[in-house]
Amino acid sequence: MLEPLVRSALLEDLGRAGDLTTDAIIPSDLRARCVMAARQPGVVAGLSLARLAFAVVDPGLRFDAHLPDGTRLSPGDRIATVEGSARSILMGERVALNYLSHLSGIATSTDRIVRSIAHTGARLCCTRKTIPGLRAVQKYAVRCGGGHNHRFGLDDAVLIKDNHIAVAGGVGLAIDRARASIGHLVKIEVEVDTLEQLREAIAHGPDVVLLDNMDPPTLREAVAMVGGRAITEASGRLTPETAPAVAETGVDLISVGWLTHSVSVLDIGLDYEGM
Repeated sequence: MLEPLVRSALLEDLGRAGDLTTDAIIPSDLRARCVMAARQPGVVAGLSLARLAFAVVDPGLRFDAHLPDGTRLSPGDRIATVEGSARSILMGERVALNYLSHLSGIATSTDRIVRSIAHTGARLCCTRKTIPGLRAVQKYAVRCGGGHNHRFGLDDAVLIKDNHIAVAGGVGLAIDRARASIGHLVKIEVEVDTLEQLREAIAHGPDVVLLDNMDPPTLREAVAMVGGRAITEASGRLTPETAPAVAETGVDLISVGWLTHSVSVLDIGLDYEGM
């Protein structure tokens, strides 16, 4: 699954003529050693993609990871070194750093929220709001940061959302139709916006209720209403600053979409060390 992602990114970067700058400036027989290092605190993720970026460009390059994915970083920490043809290193540099910085950014933000709710029983989950083509690796990065994965696609669980409810004609009707259609191993989750919808949902026995955009007092009431009859999940623009109050309501899960669709990258550099 990883190699097609890397090959596509390299093709996008190198195009039809390769690296014009590197080919013009760097002798073909020059060797180099470079280090990938953290420039800010965070959590590393994506080393397999970085390794592949260099290996696809030139199988003769040597890539040594000094830290495993999931390691917390301090500025200056050496993450990996790559050694071999200077031209090859420079051609693979940007693709390797793009993947490593992006996935480390996801792991870092996940870690921040996980630590902010560590005093509660809630777990942090990602969503399907991922960059097209990158879902598997983005969800992997969430796990590197201590989070958990929600469903990977439309085919591994039922999640009844507001539009399903509107078209079906009601919460209970949507749940009943889903239950009559799916296999016995498939879980059913239903999204509700109000306590009235939640009351109706509980009567029809979903496995999980998604409590969307509820404030902490309402969430606390919702958790009490569910009374352990279903898993409770809270969502709605949560941050490391707001997540603790939500987790303290007693919900089982907190889901955050921006972890994958708009997270900031972690600043990681590739620095020349010598030949």
